[in-house]
Amino acid sequence: MSLIADLILPDPEQMGRIDREGSRTVPVYDLMENAGRAVARAVRRHVAPCRVLVLCGPGNNGGDGYVAARRLAQAGWPVAVAALAPPRPGGDADRAAAQWTGPRVPFAAAEAARAELVIDAVFGAGLSRDVDPEAAAVLAAARRVVAVDVPSGIDGATGAVRGYAPRAEMTVTFVRAKPGHLLLPGRAMAGRLEVADIGMPAAALAAVSVRTWRNAPGLWRVPDAEMDSHKYARGVVSICGGGTMPGAARLAAAAARAAGAGLVRLAAGEAAALYRMGEPGLVVDDGTLDALLQDGRRRVWICGPGLTEPEVGEALPRLLRAGRTVLADAGAFLLAAGRPERLRGAAVITPHAGEFARVFGAPGNDRLAAARAAAARCGAVVVLKGPDTVIAAPDGRAAINAHATAALATAGSGDTLTGVIAALLAAGMAPWEAACAGVWIHGEAGMRAGDWPVAEQFDRHLGAARARACMLGGTAG
Repeated sequence: MSLIADLILPDPEQMGRIDREGSRTVPVYDLMENAGRAVARAVRRHVAPCRVLVLCGPGNNGGDGYVAARRLAQAGWPVAVAALAPPRPGGDADRAAAQWTGPRVPFAAAEAARAELVIDAVFGAGLSRDVDPEAAAVLAAARRVVAVDVPSGIDGATGAVRGYAPRAEMTVTFVRAKPGHLLLPGRAMAGRLEVADIGMPAAALAAVSVRTWRNAPGLWRVPDAEMDSHKYARGVVSICGGGTMPGAARLAAAAARAAGAGLVRLAAGEAAALYRMGEPGLVVDDGTLDALLQDGRRRVWICGPGLTEPEVGEALPRLLRAGRTVLADAGAFLLAAGRPERLRGAAVITPHAGEFARVFGAPGNDRLAAARAAAARCGAVVVLKGPDTVIAAPDGRAAINAHATAALATAGSGDTLTGVIAALLAAGMAPWEAACAGVWIHGEAGMRAGDWPVAEQFDRHLGAARARACMLGGTAG
């Protein structure tokens, strides 16, 4: 299968359809055997032999647990099983349960506390209700947890906690990761994530359309410089500069240059003097915006960083009427507070959660659905920033980024991201792909910047980050 197919993130409903498609050629019980074997192997790789309690629910997730228990016992581990409820008679999980001939103990907190390791096979990613207090108490008593599919209580579609979920040190899921494995708090609760191949036919995956991906090279390809490239071929990024907060625009400009833009120009009008003592490679214009828009080479514009609401109100409508490719950020969300239609015509918008709430309303527990709805509403690619950044296109495509670090949580980091995305837009990437690539490259630069960097330090790592993206995913030119 292609790398893009490897990156898909089916939600629980889609995964159920994939399972049904797969069962046309591979019996469900065989897939269950493979899943349980994968859990047992993962435990043996990462945990020293110890007393294990496998908590089994009544569904197929519990069936995987029974198989894992049998496989660990066959390897000589001391294993007991506790069932929340028996499987449906005659089903595949019932068959797996019948094959377990080892100790069975009550589904009780005391048993979980006594075990050195608890394997959580109670509920899978498709849980549609809150975990009840009895199950929550048992899960909470466990000292160490390895989860099957997801930690019980994690919504596989959103990453939200349904009532209660244990914090696992490792989660073993099957076929593909789910959105809830990457979205917070699910990602934090899952611990180390292992995705096991259980023999699902490729045709089953191909039969179900999935429009959510893990953000990584291969989902997109970064344009590379040709032998005859010049600065205009690499792309021009123009930035609206304000008169009171020049730092944000300068950070975006520096990032665009470091990420590969051939030329970066700052349109500052009467405030040009604020910017002219900066980097010598940054061109500062003092002409009117209408005059600057006469240059057709200036296709990509950033509007918002460091701008007041009146400044955005003056610049953004003119850029949109001129048909420019506009990346709107920061001050643009003051202008669009409660009026997202004011952003229509922008190519990309990059709000953090507070800015998103100001324009569209609070995203709630389902950041993925909220970002998709916002993109459809305003017609722009939405980059909902955060430790689990979501990049959503108006056509429904979405990517979830886990390639990041807490080092990015510093003032000015968002301005740097804006500059990176703009550089990729100027190089010819389509808006969704440019936003996805920019988020990944920004995260890579943050990882390279070390401990406690400030935003200005990310720039020196952007070239290497872009080169790594090219190496891992190939280039588009």
